Amino acid sequence: MIATPGDHAWFSHERFPELAEAYCFTYVHGLTPGQLVVRLGGRPEDFTPMTLGELIETRHGNSYDTAFLGVTTMGDWVFAVEPNGGLGVDEEIITSLSAGTRLISHFRDVEGVEYFYWSEDGEIRFCFIADEGYSEEAPEEIVEIMQRIGADRGHLHPSDGPAFLLAEHLTGITLTPELLEGSTYLCGVTPEPR
Repeated sequence: MIATPGDHAWFSHERFPELAEAYCFTYVHGLTPGQLVVRLGGRPEDFTPMTLGELIETRHGNSYDTAFLGVTTMGDWVFAVEPNGGLGVDEEIITSLSAGTRLISHFRDVEGVEYFYWSEDGEIRFCFIADEGYSEEAPEEIVEIMQRIGADRGHLHPSDGPAFLLAEHLTGITLTPELLEGSTYLCGVTPEPR
């Protein structure tokens, strides 16, 4: 069965009202949650295990100028969730986090600005900004999938599903509501990344 953008209609304001409006999802290959926290300049011992609901509730209780996130393991990847955050689309941060590995992220803010990044070993391979287009020509590895999901026509909005499918293609992780809600996240605030 071939997935389509509509298969991700579950990521909606109705099901995830506090997350679908503004979020950043970041996948980093081959790291543990603790290693990701350290790469961001944090201390794993200062982080607390939480459910997705607790993560979202705690984030809304913190100042928006802090980098609050939750991280968990999904297969060979560490997955970071930032309600109303954007570490995963800060180019300086993602190139640093992707050193020696692969990073995929997608983001939406409250004003509807959306980004998708693929960074490999400290280099940005691909960037898409909704309503602006691609930063450069798409790498050969994703041309076919982008055509299949309609992203080659400039439609890569996470809320419509193509960003989820492109992330799935690049990570091998199929994000489902059950996986998102059923995971335990190591949660806390990170300082400036090192």
